[in-house]
Amino acid sequence: MTGEMAAVAVGSARRVLVAMSGGVDSSVAAALLVQAGHDVTGVTLKLWGGESDSGCCSVSDVEDARRVAAQLDIPHYVFNFADEFAESVVDPYVEAYTRGHTPNPCAECNRSMKFGRLLERAEVMGFDSVATGHHARVRHDGATGRLRLLRGADRAKDQSYVLYMLGQRELERTMFPVGEMTKAEVRMHAKRLDLRTAEKPESMDVCFITRGGRNSFLSERVPMSEGPVLDENGTAVGRHVGVAAFTVGQRRGLRVAAGERRYVTDIDASTATVTIGPREALLRTEVPLRDLTFIDGPPAAGERVLVQASAHGTALEGRLEGNVVHLARPRPRVAPGQVVALYSDDTLLGGAIAA
Repeated sequence: MTGEMAAVAVGSARRVLVAMSGGVDSSVAAALLVQAGHDVTGVTLKLWGGESDSGCCSVSDVEDARRVAAQLDIPHYVFNFADEFAESVVDPYVEAYTRGHTPNPCAECNRSMKFGRLLERAEVMGFDSVATGHHARVRHDGATGRLRLLRGADRAKDQSYVLYMLGQRELERTMFPVGEMTKAEVRMHAKRLDLRTAEKPESMDVCFITRGGRNSFLSERVPMSEGPVLDENGTAVGRHVGVAAFTVGQRRGLRVAAGERRYVTDIDASTATVTIGPREALLRTEVPLRDLTFIDGPPAAGERVLVQASAHGTALEGRLEGNVVHLARPRPRVAPGQVVALYSDDTLLGGAIAA
């Protein structure tokens, strides 16, 4: 049996509701489930009613998902979760920037929409499972009877990082059909089936903001207050029009003349102050956390974990003590609001938000 079929041909046939974003991964996920003999229904979530040119919120994405469902001869529906999305994802995103934080809306969308509202709706409708096109894998641990969440087989496309909030209850009802495949294999499978999304490019942007439009999106929703830009010695070196335009670690767009590269090292929203400094001023060996959650309980005290602070960043060795991760070597400060995922080898243990 090929890896792609092994990902879905487990146990008896199920009624599966597949979240179809209009991209190639979710299209192939639906196709694999059909081929494995499951009773499959596709659904596309209408999440954003405003302007969008990327992600899974545009009219063309809905049409692509509908056409793929027709090719696979499965039912397809559109669920309108726009109000919930605005309340649970967009509003917190905007509010985070008013505090000088840098949120991860994709992770929050997974928590509240795909594995929140969608899973709830699927259960009410009598579906056994929800499936998505995420590159991640679920494994049953025969020794403990518990479920583990592993990185996707294609390390370069692994999406487990934004799934850190899932627990045993969600994993019992979730399938990731393309998790055993590389992205190249996904596209090859889509081509073999002549799916209209086979060559569709990936979206890399926040789905409810047009490309390059973050600052204008925020300026329409966040009161902008001018404030000082300080260097590492507390000396004023410039002015800015609002802290929402900055994130910790940012280098470009500072509009401050300096003899060497400067980075945003701190943002104090209460005083509208942005502090900049050399890269060395960003380095930290500790990451304070909030809202810790684990897939199957926390690691043992003193146990070494791998700490990943961006979707495709390098994981560093560390140790979790309470609500702080202690790193084995310094790394640039993690912007408050970003996801910090904790791994043991390829197994995702859980994660939190950088405080």
